Amino acid sequence: MGTGLEDIRMPNEEQEGPKRALIVSAHPDDSEFGAAGTAHLWTRDGWEFYYLICSDGSKGTDDPEMTAEKLVPLRREEQRAAARVVGGKEVFFLDHVDGELTYTRDLMRDVVRHIRRLKPYAVFTHDPNQIVRNMFINHPDHRCAGEVAIDAVYPIARNRPSFPELLDEGLEPHSVKEVYLWTASDVNFEVDISDVLETKVEALRQHRSQFADFEEMSQRVRNFWREPDGRYLERFRRLVLPF
Repeated sequence: MGTGLEDIRMPNEEQEGPKRALIVSAHPDDSEFGAAGTAHLWTRDGWEFYYLICSDGSKGTDDPEMTAEKLVPLRREEQRAAARVVGGKEVFFLDHVDGELTYTRDLMRDVVRHIRRLKPYAVFTHDPNQIVRNMFINHPDHRCAGEVAIDAVYPIARNRPSFPELLDEGLEPHSVKEVYLWTASDVNFEVDISDVLETKVEALRQHRSQFADFEEMSQRVRNFWREPDGRYLERFRRLVLPF
């Protein structure tokens, strides 16, 4: 399950009901690349996974005939379909402009609003580093979404004076317990997704607008997730908040 860490999937004796996770990603399909296998495994063990997509996905095409008006609703439906494949509960969209995601008060308030409303035990998101494992450059939208999500977890979502308008909406402060960052270079937690690899791939397949040759792409990413011993892993930097 994890490297040298306890299995935290099931609720402890003091907790009522299932554990809840919120995945905060920049674009439709980011969640599937980053955490679909984990989401599916943990959902089978009683977790609830919710999705928050920060951008509208309007720049995700090289097709000269595709317009934003067509692409945005298409990518929404693809993301909902992908979430259904792994057992996700619900998907929320913030619709900030794709490719122009910026660390603003509005974006922070939107993320904090969903954290306070859903009260997740754990938040999954992008690691905001610029270079991923000395392999590729992290998309600026990914970096922004990850940075905002981390700051929303601590200290903003738990800080009562922040965003008084959210208190007016009845949204009390909430303290997330754990954070999981994908595409992190410094990883300390891994999930063996070998048994559900095909489910992860099937979730990715739902994003049909994004892949000219899905089979070629899926083979490349399988190689990315494959370890020398033959296992397939999703790897995270896990942060357990001390208070």
